[in-house]
Amino acid sequence: MVMSASAETVRPVIRLRGRSYVAFVFLPVVPIADWLAELDATLAGSPGFFVGKPIVLDLSALDLSPLAITHLIKSIESRNIRVLGLEGVEQGRLSLGMPPLLSGGRHCAVQEIEPEKPQLQQPTSLLLDQPVRSGQSIVFPDGDVTVLGAVSSGAEIVAGGSIHVYGALRGRAMAGINGNAAARIYCQKIEAELVAIDGYYQTAEQIDAALRGRAVQARLEGHSMKIVALN
Repeated sequence: MVMSASAETVRPVIRLRGRSYVAFVFLPVVPIADWLAELDATLAGSPGFFVGKPIVLDLSALDLSPLAITHLIKSIESRNIRVLGLEGVEQGRLSLGMPPLLSGGRHCAVQEIEPEKPQLQQPTSLLLDQPVRSGQSIVFPDGDVTVLGAVSSGAEIVAGGSIHVYGALRGRAMAGINGNAAARIYCQKIEAELVAIDGYYQTAEQIDAALRGRAVQARLEGHSMKIVALN
């Protein structure tokens, strides 16, 4: 019996997998030139910080024409930052070649915690018993992160809760990324490139020189970050 070529053909199976990423959301405000200058100041303190990171551009605070939106996107991407998608703008204002309009993004704010959960319940936490080396990125949006060693320059820790480093913090630490303003950052020796809590940050140049090399904690007081010695 001779089989036809069409009968012998086996169609490949398309495999689909779900995968989630933590995206950083830029919310530009007017004057845009000043906002871009602030972005440049952040990049100067931590070069390459946003390289390879998913970036969403929220334009809800602006009223821009399609040409102005294109110019803003190009200005951001000229800083080696890739815009993954757009939010807060009407579909009619988007032109061919722009990043897609995204929907369904979720803010994991503190008030979204289910009320039936006991207030004294211990938060989910991540314990790292090895140093975090340069180039490593640890992202844990569900709770606290504790590092028993050091965090090297060029490494980063991103946590939904607080960050505890029982060694030198030389890289970047971002706590409270889901809107948790009560999060804190603790380390035995601060030499950080950047520390941030709930979007408020200080770069290496902004950290008090008298605190460098000392055990400190960082916390929010209103709309500003305070870094104080632990001893």
